[in-house]
Amino acid sequence: MTENSQNVEYYFEELFEAVSNDDLDRFREIFLSLHERDQQELFHLLYPEKKRKIADFLTPEEFAEIFEWMDIENQEAAVTYLPKEYIVSVFNYLPTDTLATFVFSTPNPNVADLLKLMDKDEFDRLQEVLSYEQETAGSIMTKEYFYVHEDETPQEVIENIRNFGERAETIYYLYVVDTMHRLKGVLSLRDLLLAPAGQPISEVMSSHIISVLVSEDQEEVANIIQDYDLIAIPVITNDQRLVGIITVDDIMDVVELEATEDFQEFAGISTPKATEPVEEESPFTAAKSRAPWIIILLFLSMISGGLISFFEETLAAVVSLAAFIPLIMATAGNVGTQSLAVAVRNMNIEDDESRNLKEILINEAKTGVLIGSISGVIIFLLVLILYRDFMLAFIVGISIFLSIIVSAVIGTLIPDVIQKMNFDPAVASGPFITTINDTLGLLIYFAIATILLTLLN
Repeated sequence: MTENSQNVEYYFEELFEAVSNDDLDRFREIFLSLHERDQQELFHLLYPEKKRKIADFLTPEEFAEIFEWMDIENQEAAVTYLPKEYIVSVFNYLPTDTLATFVFSTPNPNVADLLKLMDKDEFDRLQEVLSYEQETAGSIMTKEYFYVHEDETPQEVIENIRNFGERAETIYYLYVVDTMHRLKGVLSLRDLLLAPAGQPISEVMSSHIISVLVSEDQEEVANIIQDYDLIAIPVITNDQRLVGIITVDDIMDVVELEATEDFQEFAGISTPKATEPVEEESPFTAAKSRAPWIIILLFLSMISGGLISFFEETLAAVVSLAAFIPLIMATAGNVGTQSLAVAVRNMNIEDDESRNLKEILINEAKTGVLIGSISGVIIFLLVLILYRDFMLAFIVGISIFLSIIVSAVIGTLIPDVIQKMNFDPAVASGPFITTINDTLGLLIYFAIATILLTLLN
């Protein structure tokens, strides 16, 4: 048990006693001294009747900070057990991106009625975010950002930050807009503090702005923030109007989500949409989502079985060839999967302009030649020593050599083809690459063995 876990258990006992005794001062003294992460964990541990008392102990603004840290399960528990008026007030204090994510994720039909009771301005902001297509920059942005006008002075901006800055998601970047709210520049807090007192912001700001359109895919937004090492990025419309920002902490959740989706698709497992609540799968649900992939792969695998039958005479003539079928198939599948992982990674970290498919394929083929040469020589020597048959060793060695080259190229090519068809390249991975390369590896193996069959006799 970690020290933090022990602390949570200790504080839980103290808080449980304070709630039971309706000791408001003691509860607030302990609870508000903790980090928000520990606060939400303690809320989770409370029994339903104790959860209901939270509305008497914390203001909606205080609970909104905890709500941001909660997973969907605890957020739904809060909506279920806390008074309706209290939750509506909490919603008014939540950043729009947090509330939008909750609305997208919750299956609770009563949430829509609660949203209608929000302050009109806050509700309108939420509706704007909800209006954008899911998994785009507009759908994950927050409306709580700090902007300044070109003609303001540093003293005026600093005074405005003191008065209104606490409602902004971040104040490390200040966004400069004109009278039409079009984004004209960006100003860091450091630049603001170092700027001459009477100089207008237009002369201090940087006009070289990294921004994204509201329609930009969230994965591309994550790549841009990573590439430019940003804390936040402004979101604009086609006419350059500033409508929101996306902060790095929110994009980290996107990166984790996209990585999870890619990993599951890489394994050939159907995944829920990003905005669907994640629940533990029942055996029936799991089987239903995975069965289509397995059935497709069964049909593809029958091609490999057909190849073995087609070359039955070759196998009958040299029975020793059968011993190396698993080796050929495993090697081809493994190399193809490695090449695929590299290809998908390159798609995620490189710009389209910097990707030259022909050049990438040539490089991957060269890599395959080097790996194939080493593997082919090693297996040639092993077979020669164990079976004392030069021609058998040559067939297996050259088959491994060619299979590795072909598998490396196929593993690189297929994701690119799939991407050009506007599908996620990760879905073409894992099982598909393995099955295709198994088939090609066997074809190469038996073709070479058949051609050299007369030499074996």
